[in-house]
Amino acid sequence: MNNNIITAGMPLANATKALIMLHGRGANAQDILGLAEHLNVKNFALLAPQAPGNTWYPHSFLAPVENNEPYLSHSLKTVADTVNYAMKNGIAKENIYLLGFSQGACLISEYMARNADRYGGLVVFTGGLIGEQINRNNYKGNFSGTPVFIGTSDPDFHVPVERVYATTNILKEMGAVVTEKVYANMGHTINQDELAHANSLVLATAAGKEA
Repeated sequence: MNNNIITAGMPLANATKALIMLHGRGANAQDILGLAEHLNVKNFALLAPQAPGNTWYPHSFLAPVENNEPYLSHSLKTVADTVNYAMKNGIAKENIYLLGFSQGACLISEYMARNADRYGGLVVFTGGLIGEQINRNNYKGNFSGTPVFIGTSDPDFHVPVERVYATTNILKEMGAVVTEKVYANMGHTINQDELAHANSLVLATAAGKEA
């Protein structure tokens, strides 16, 4: 099942924690795995699914959902399969962490909102919930205190800050503990402050168990 998942870090058989990492449009699994050197994930298994053609869905995340089908549904299933792969290899759901950048951040946000539960944590680097309009009826479950960090630029050419605000509000309504940071004119990238917040607010909950 894991032919489309690039792995790094600690072998799943030896790990108690896993970080699922989703790359952006036009990038690949190896690209997002390179981010791990800046994260507190020394004792994590790292799982990075690869999107077909390096794209999770063809159009903007703000397009009508049907315009991105069937690719969006397939990509959401890829995330679900990756979560299940980690769990089948002995990683408890509350020790599964998820992270994405740009298109990967949108996909990971959408997956989590549709399948809310107590996970280890969620890191959203410039992304938001998917659709021309947010369909709140798609989202169910309760995050039960799952820590979330969302960082973005204002402005961002691909991700309007209003969609980030809306995403934060919905995740909070669903029981997540969300920290949102908006950086003026950062550009479409990840900065050091975001990495520090991801480490201290989300991944620190796992790091505290490593002593």
